Amino acid sequence: MIYGEIQGLPRSLPRIILGTLLLANTDEESFSLLDSAAGMGCYAIDTAHSYGDGASEKVVGNWMEARSNRSDVIIIDKGAHPADGKNRVNPESIRQDLQESLGRLKTDYIDLYLLHRDDPAMSVGPIIEVLNDLKNEGKIILFGASNWTHERLEEAGEYAETNGLATFSVASSQYSLATQFENPYPGTVSINNSADNHERDWYRKTQFPLLAWSSLARGFFSGRFTRDNLDTFTDPQSLISIRCYAREDNFARLDRARQLALEKGSTVPQIALAYILQQPINCFAVTGALTGGQLEENIEALETDLTEEEVGWLDLEHLD
Repeated sequence: MIYGEIQGLPRSLPRIILGTLLLANTDEESFSLLDSAAGMGCYAIDTAHSYGDGASEKVVGNWMEARSNRSDVIIIDKGAHPADGKNRVNPESIRQDLQESLGRLKTDYIDLYLLHRDDPAMSVGPIIEVLNDLKNEGKIILFGASNWTHERLEEAGEYAETNGLATFSVASSQYSLATQFENPYPGTVSINNSADNHERDWYRKTQFPLLAWSSLARGFFSGRFTRDNLDTFTDPQSLISIRCYAREDNFARLDRARQLALEKGSTVPQIALAYILQQPINCFAVTGALTGGQLEENIEALETDLTEEEVGWLDLEHLD
């Protein structure tokens, strides 16, 4: 495992973070995956108040209680997700979600607490103030923002500096080798979309820590999808991947990742992960896994070296 530093976080953060969106099966199966992750040095776990209506948090909480290992784990949790079509980025909802998450996780603090969405109509002042209150109460160590644009991050930083408060320590947006053509859900932000790259340029310039979700483009680089079989998928997660990523230029990237994987003795997912981890961005990849073997394969991407020319070639800088 390779680690990075987040200012204010007592422990180093693994560059590969275990995402638990689908972690809602039996405790026995989930415990096996979590045990494997911890054993491989992947002790950072990403969950959310909204994942499985709290099922993911409950599994993680049961595991930490059973293993008595809360102090050995970095919990990244998210709250204030929209509900019933309504934005919930407000002090009351933030406090409510955090308290419920603490109960499910069977802990009294969250290491990194992220707002799951933004509400651009909401002033940053009350948001920053309530997060500082929760930090001062010891319920969170650091806080961050998921799916916030860099303009809003800067606005929050300016408010915090003016008022002598802490601001966001990390951000989490979608980032992968594949260009995202549509948002998978309303209110999400990609730093590599089909419109422009101004978000990605900002992260390169500032080196602000980025937790990249859907770093494998929701399974687009799993090898399951081809140009000719898209109409055979019916499950919701595959349909989202097809809608957001199944375009010809992304298939060209997939073809190149497959070719490079063969040359290097790697897998396509490892090439795709290596692509974002070797960008000039302070990036941590959030990746889902159903087994320890899948997670181990993702971690091995940290040992996959790409040259500057190979990175550009994967991103279609040099067309054949």
